[in-house]
Amino acid sequence: MIKVGDRIPSVKLKHMTSDGIKDITTDEIFKGKKVVLFALPGAFTPTCSAKHLPGFVQKAADLKGKGVDTIACLSVNDAFVMSAWGKDQKVDNKVLMLADGNGDFTRAVGLEMDGTGYGMGKRSRRYALVADDGVVKTLNVENPGAFEVSSAEAVLKAL
Repeated sequence: MIKVGDRIPSVKLKHMTSDGIKDITTDEIFKGKKVVLFALPGAFTPTCSAKHLPGFVQKAADLKGKGVDTIACLSVNDAFVMSAWGKDQKVDNKVLMLADGNGDFTRAVGLEMDGTGYGMGKRSRRYALVADDGVVKTLNVENPGAFEVSSAEAVLKAL
C-alpha cells in the first residue's frame, strides 16, 4: 500500500470534458500542484453520495484557501458514470471526477477492495490523500464500512 513519502504512480485515468471522454495522467494531475485526492467504492452508492462527495463539494473553497490546487474524486467506475454522478451532485468545477474504470490506479496504490460479495467486483477502498508535487504528504485510509478519516473535514484538519 502507498504510504506517506511515496510518489504517486504514473497511471492513465479518464475524465469527461466538454469534448467527450479524455485521458488524463496522474503526472498531469499532480505535477507541481497540491492535490487532494479522495477515493471511494462507487458512484451513486449511499455513503459516497450522501456524505463523501458532498462534503468535498461543500468544503471546496475552504480547501482551496489552504493552498489546494485540485480536488479530485476517484472511483472504479467509467467516465460516463462519474460524469453523471458529478452532475447529479452539482459538482460543477469544484471537484475533478476521475474514472479508474479498470482499477489500474487503485491497484498501483495498493488500495483495492473486493466487493464481489456485494455484486460490485473489485473497487477502491475509501481514503483521502494530500500530495504535494506528486509526493504523498497525508494518507487517511478508512477501515471497511467506516467513514471517519477520509472526510473533507478530516483533510482540512490535516492541512
